[in-house]
Amino acid sequence: MGANIFSEKHQITFYETDVTNTVTPAMLINMIILASEDQTVSLGVGAETVAKLGIGWVVTQYKIDITRLPKQGETIEVSTQATCYNRYFAFREFWVHDSAGQECVHVESIWVTMNHDTRKIVTIPNEIIAPFNSEEVKMIPRLSRPKRLADDDQLMTKQYRVRYFDIDGNGHVNNSRYFDWLLDALPMSFLTRHNLTGINIRFENEVQYHHMVTSEATLMTDVPESIVTKHRITMENGDVATEAEFHWEPIINHSDQA
Repeated sequence: MGANIFSEKHQITFYETDVTNTVTPAMLINMIILASEDQTVSLGVGAETVAKLGIGWVVTQYKIDITRLPKQGETIEVSTQATCYNRYFAFREFWVHDSAGQECVHVESIWVTMNHDTRKIVTIPNEIIAPFNSEEVKMIPRLSRPKRLADDDQLMTKQYRVRYFDIDGNGHVNNSRYFDWLLDALPMSFLTRHNLTGINIRFENEVQYHHMVTSEATLMTDVPESIVTKHRITMENGDVATEAEFHWEPIINHSDQA
């Protein structure tokens, strides 16, 4: 018997979209995380139950394939499955389908359990993974690393101070916040003229309250017939918090072709 699949409906609201009325990556992440949290609650292993063990679930990487991002007013179905796991890592998938049943987004993600006090990765307790009926494996699927920024890249940069409202219940910056920081380094003229087709983001080090972070981005020029931007968030001490790459396609204005 395969791992349990959990699904729920969601209507896209105006505050989840950008100036083009398209769901933002940050809000997409919030939607899929809500689905995973609702699944854990339905199985009796929600955040409160896990916290009693002194641990919490933390995502280390997302790989997101995008057919299209939904628009304001659409009703979508978000599905998730805790596909497989080993001693230290869990592999979870998500799917977003539109009202016609067409797949809009597929997400692969890697998770660990972290001790709240030591902030170290710990073995996944059997009592919190067993209810998912996930397959126990020696090696979970590997996700490729995002392409790294090079020393000679021409960078676009912005700085941010971590606010109280950026912090989540695990005591570190909410994952969705990184997507805003990463993409905000790109100019509005680029963002409004391109659609996302893929995201690969890896979280390396925790960012804490009141830290200063720098978001850096560059447009890759060595990828034929492809539009790829590389990104990095660094902390004041020089440590890398997050690395990411975003894949794009130009928005075709049909009125211009007429």
